[in-house]
Amino acid sequence: MGTMKPAPKVALLVETSNSYARELLHGVRSWVREHGPWSIRLTEQGRGAAAPAWLRGWDGDGVVARVENAKIARVLRATGLPVIDVSAALPRLVFPRVATDAEGAARLAATHLVNRGLKRFAYCGYRGANWSRRRGESFAAAVRAAGGTCVRFAPPPGPVDEEIGAMAAWLKGLARPVGVLAAIDPRGQQVLAACRLAGLAVPEEVAVIGVHNDELLCDLCDPPLSSVIPDARRAGYVAAGLLAKAMAGRRLAVTLHEIAPLGVASRQSTDMAAVADAKIAGAVRFMRQHAAGGANVGDVLRAVPMARTALERRFKAALGTTPHAHLRKLRIEHVKELLVSTSLPVGEIATAAGFEHIEYLSAMFRRVCGLSPREFRAQHRGRSG
Repeated sequence: MGTMKPAPKVALLVETSNSYARELLHGVRSWVREHGPWSIRLTEQGRGAAAPAWLRGWDGDGVVARVENAKIARVLRATGLPVIDVSAALPRLVFPRVATDAEGAARLAATHLVNRGLKRFAYCGYRGANWSRRRGESFAAAVRAAGGTCVRFAPPPGPVDEEIGAMAAWLKGLARPVGVLAAIDPRGQQVLAACRLAGLAVPEEVAVIGVHNDELLCDLCDPPLSSVIPDARRAGYVAAGLLAKAMAGRRLAVTLHEIAPLGVASRQSTDMAAVADAKIAGAVRFMRQHAAGGANVGDVLRAVPMARTALERRFKAALGTTPHAHLRKLRIEHVKELLVSTSLPVGEIATAAGFEHIEYLSAMFRRVCGLSPREFRAQHRGRSG
């Protein structure tokens, strides 16, 4: 019997501190399970951290890395090993690169905002970041193609509070309503904080969408942040396949392999229709804040004084529905969220969503959704499993 060929030794210089990078690693793992084995070396590190000291004397076969700066690129080139870059940070390709399709992500964000009736748009990115610049340029081109206008902004680097303060001043100077694409989800979280600081209502005055769909971060935002969903697992899988070819002796072209994003996860930060009527925008804002507390149309009229007939007529003209139907929609959406994200009994959910009786909630939910609340919960958990 011949001796078995040893498994290739592969270093993964990919941080685990954000969802995109973790999904990349899941993709690599999937490739290895199908085609491996590999002997993998993965050490904890932050995004953009210096290449680990052990790499210089490491007796390995290949590297998948987030090449975030020129210094990391130089260290990796000095190893003489095959390298696949899974970052879009460098303006020029040094190694074969696998990254999210920047134009595709920007188009998805633009379409999502345009479909909400918006005509004015803005982009909030990072200074000096190649991927951020490309995303902003692609977004501006996409909204211009749809007949909109776009301004771009990147606050000067500094302490977080100063960045958020600069964003707040910028946002207050924009014509509204406006749709804002944030370069990535953490930037979107900052934009939402800046809106609170500036006293701007989200999403009625400023609709915000991020990129990468870090579900935990997006759900912890106030309000929850909509985000473009990248196919990071696919990117990791493709990167692993390319590295395997390089380690087998195939010469790879130094080129960009772009992975199309999957879609948009729509959350409350963009759950709006552009409303130019200031009174109706105020009514919508009040409904969003108080629907789950059992607010009715009378409460809306006390918060935004006008004749009931005028509210009905102007609301229908702006949103194509009645105030009562919109309140019902908001309550049902709150029920869905609680059914999916908690284990509360349906009776407690009914109370939390402003329904006096569980029977009324169940009948309305079935009429709107075609399922009972319990069936909806079971179906969603079945899909998650």
